[in-house]
Amino acid sequence: MTGRSPDGRRAAGELPYHAGSTVDGRQEEAILPRQVFDTQLVPAADRFDRWADFVVGAGPASIWTDRSVPFDAVAQLIDLDGVHLTSFRYPTLRTRRTARQIRQADPEMFQLALPIAGFSAISQARNESTIDRTAFTFFDTSRPYEAEHRAPDTAYTSTICLHIPHARLPLSPDRVNRLLAAVMPAEQGMGRLLAQFLKQVVTHPEQYASAEAPRLGEVALDLVCATLARHADAETCLPPETREQVTRLQVTEFIERHLAQPDLDPETVARAHHVSLRTLHRLFADGDETVAGLIRRRRLERCRRDLRNPVLRDQPIHVIAARWGFRDPAHFSRAFRAAHGVPARDYRAGGSPTTGRPG
Repeated sequence: MTGRSPDGRRAAGELPYHAGSTVDGRQEEAILPRQVFDTQLVPAADRFDRWADFVVGAGPASIWTDRSVPFDAVAQLIDLDGVHLTSFRYPTLRTRRTARQIRQADPEMFQLALPIAGFSAISQARNESTIDRTAFTFFDTSRPYEAEHRAPDTAYTSTICLHIPHARLPLSPDRVNRLLAAVMPAEQGMGRLLAQFLKQVVTHPEQYASAEAPRLGEVALDLVCATLARHADAETCLPPETREQVTRLQVTEFIERHLAQPDLDPETVARAHHVSLRTLHRLFADGDETVAGLIRRRRLERCRRDLRNPVLRDQPIHVIAARWGFRDPAHFSRAFRAAHGVPARDYRAGGSPTTGRPG
């Protein structure tokens, strides 16, 4: 194993990264700002050291690897208004942050980690855990820790991390301490919703405008708080606005999963979430559309997508409409034309919609 114990980092301007790219004719500054560091942009002999400088940031740590030359890795950092979302792809690594390194510099951050490929093992505060893509773990840069990221079946391991300033997490230290190096499921409940959100942003940052960064950061924080609170038995300690935002996200995710059910309506959604219809409508009162409007829009977008799918070109329009909950062909025709400005038949033939948002 070769390693490096950095006590700081080079100035950001010296690091070989690029900050996003032009997408669909839009300029870089118009899309979600991000830094991407690819070791293939530097000489092979320098790759590991330069990558270590980039990823440790303001928190010195020791990093070892058995593939330092050549060291092929990619790191992406997305700043969501002070909440940093990062994604990494790298060979097997070991990391250690000691009390001495903490005294040198401490960014006072919590980190939530989700492996995408391979597995991660971490020990902190006398707790230990090993996780794969089915679970998160959580740790604190202000405490010593050790971690290993290993890819037994592939050449690389991959991880998504969310870096959260201490001051932005509204849970008491006692409750947070219970969660250090804990295992939290990422395929059910709140963890599933959080994992889906993080994967969507890191995989398709070009789909978001730079002005949306603060809002995305707040959504990430709300989902993290709800996930952690559930595992710390502290859900009642969350601010009311956080609980409401999480419920809205749960409702939206539920609607996405059940769009094909013809009986999906606000009453069904309210029952599934154990709230009254009045409460459900209140949750969406400050938004751009009602619950019924959200259901209709997302169904129409699924129909629009299928109408342009060459695999489905022989399916009648009314069959596609029925698949997404429109049992009345005449009602679907009126709704599609009102939403997209052209009849469904013309759109299928290549007509361009004049209104409506992309699916």
